[in-house]
Amino acid sequence: MRHSIEPASLIAPLLTLARRAGDAILGIYHSVEPTVVTTKLDASPLTEADLASHRIIVEGLRALTPELPVLSEEGGADLPSRDGLFWLVDPLDGTKEFVRRNGDFTVNIALIDRGAPKLGVVHLPVHGRSYWGGAGLGAFRNSGDGTEALRVAAVPAAGTAVRVVASKSHLNADTENFIARFQQRELVQAGSSLKFCLIAEGAADVYPRLAPTCEWDTAAAQAVVEGAGGRVVGLDGEPLRYGKPEVLNPHFVALSSLALLRG
Repeated sequence: MRHSIEPASLIAPLLTLARRAGDAILGIYHSVEPTVVTTKLDASPLTEADLASHRIIVEGLRALTPELPVLSEEGGADLPSRDGLFWLVDPLDGTKEFVRRNGDFTVNIALIDRGAPKLGVVHLPVHGRSYWGGAGLGAFRNSGDGTEALRVAAVPAAGTAVRVVASKSHLNADTENFIARFQQRELVQAGSSLKFCLIAEGAADVYPRLAPTCEWDTAAAQAVVEGAGGRVVGLDGEPLRYGKPEVLNPHFVALSSLALLRG
C-alpha cells in the first residue's frame, strides 16, 4: 500500500476522531434547535453541526497522516488528487435525520486505496455506537459495553422473508419495484449509513439504493459491510469504486450475498 500505511493501525485513532466529531454534533443537537446554515445545490440542508464535524475530522486526519489528501463532503468544490490513497469523509451523514431530530445520523470516515475502501468507521452519536471494518480486517461494533465481531446473515431459506432495509427519505418507485422482486419480504426502515450497518450485523439482508448518492455517502459503510462478509455492488454486480472523475455513485445494492441480487 502506498506510503506504507497499515489500515489496522489506524482503527483506534479513527474511532477517537469519529467520537470527537460526534460529541461536537451532539453539543449542537442537544443545545438548540438544529440550524440550517444554507441549502446546497442538490437541495440538501447544511447545518452548523456538519461544519463543526468537518473541521474536527479534517484537522485530525491531516495531523494523523499529513501525506494523504482528504476529501470531505463539506470541503468545497475542489476535489483533491484521488488516484491512489486518500481519505473520504462525510462529517454528518443523514443531515435530514439530524434536522428531524430522530437520531439516525452518522459520522463516516473511509480510507480509499486505488478505488477500493480499505477501512471504514461509522459512528452514531445519539446511540453512542461505532462500527468499523474492511475486507481482510473483519467488522466490529462497540456500544460502550464491549466490542462484538459482526457477520452478515445467511441467505434466507426458501419460504422465508427477505429483510429489506430502505431509506426513510428516499423510497422511490424504482426502489419499490426492486423490492417487489422478493415475494416474501419484511421492510426495515432506517436513515443514513445505519442501513448498511444493519446488513453488516445481520439484522437485514438487502439494501437497494436506486437514487442519487455520492462517494462519501457509501465508502465507510461499504468497508464495514465487506469486512462482515457482505457486498456493495452496482446493478451490474461490480463493487462500487471511488476516486472516479465525478463523485456520483451509480445505483447500488448492499447485501449479505450476491445471490439476493438475482431475487
